[in-house]
Amino acid sequence: MAHDRVEAVERALSILEAFGQQRNRLTLAELAEETGLYKSTILRLAASLERFGYLTRDGDGKFRLGASLWRLGSSYRRSFAMDDQIRPTLRRLVEATKETVSYFVRDADQRLCLYRENSPNAARHHLEEGARLPLDRGAAGKVLQAYSPDREGPGRRVRNARHAVSVGERSPDLAAVAVPVFSINGEFRGALAVSGLKTRFGVKARAHALKCLIREGDALSKTLP
Repeated sequence: MAHDRVEAVERALSILEAFGQQRNRLTLAELAEETGLYKSTILRLAASLERFGYLTRDGDGKFRLGASLWRLGSSYRRSFAMDDQIRPTLRRLVEATKETVSYFVRDADQRLCLYRENSPNAARHHLEEGARLPLDRGAAGKVLQAYSPDREGPGRRVRNARHAVSVGERSPDLAAVAVPVFSINGEFRGALAVSGLKTRFGVKARAHALKCLIREGDALSKTLP
């Protein structure tokens, strides 16, 4: 609710949200431009963020994210208790498809890349673990939306959503295929996706990837808590 908002906290979080995959070091001016906050406000909030390890300022004056965020991110990922099952699955899929493989979960109105194994190809779809992407575009987003609680209730399977395909949706150069992953109790857990450059990851390659995804997704769904 609006009256539950704490403005100072939201401003501090907007500073952290300004950083991204291609923007890992920002000047004070860049932070001001990205957040819309006054420089004096940023400096005041940054002092508190630095004190708790969420932000660091280098000798040249540029800001970067601090180690506390890595600690929290690692803790968040461990809370899913799936590393031992998912990482080998991703490696097998990369070996079978030679494309990038990801595991996504829903995070509010976005999708979060929780696990990632990149393609061995020099030209590839590269994305960092922890990256957030739109929920309304891409194969994994379609799967996550299809199994959202507001569609059929928590964890229930949705008919005709056994897999999803996207071609040029999030990026004109990319294509992807994704399948849902469940727990051993049948509860929806996330989306397993294979993605690659559209010029290489064509119809035949996507069909092969889908077969591999279904096989690995079904196996994974028999092991996850």
